[in-house]
Amino acid sequence: MKNPEIFIKSSEIAWEDLGDGLSRQILGRDSSLMVVRVRFEKGSVGAKHSHPHRQVSYIESGAFEVEIDCKKQVLRSGDSFYVPPDTEHGAVPLQDSVIIDVFNPARDDFLRKS
Repeated sequence: MKNPEIFIKSSEIAWEDLGDGLSRQILGRDSSLMVVRVRFEKGSVGAKHSHPHRQVSYIESGAFEVEIDCKKQVLRSGDSFYVPPDTEHGAVPLQDSVIIDVFNPARDDFLRKS
C-alpha cells in the first residue's frame, strides 16, 4: 500500500452508494486501521453480520437500535459500542443517522469494487 493520506477532508471524499438507503465514506486507512463514515436513511438496515476485524463505532448523529451477540440497546448521538472479532452484530437506524466505524485491521473488502 502506498503511504496513507495524512490530512483528510470529508468534503473532498465522494459518498459511495451501497444501496437500500446506505452510503459510506472511507475517511482514512492504512493496512492496520480504517475509519469509515456510514450514512443510514430511516428505514434502512445494517444487516446482522460478523467479520474478523475489531470494530469500535461512534454514533455521530441520530439513533440506532444496535444488536451485538444477541443483546440489543438503543444508542444515540455521542454513544459508542465495541464489537469483538467474529461477533454477530447489526444496527437499525431509528431516524436518518450517521455512524463512524473504526476497524482493525483495515477492511480490504471495502476497497474492492465489484
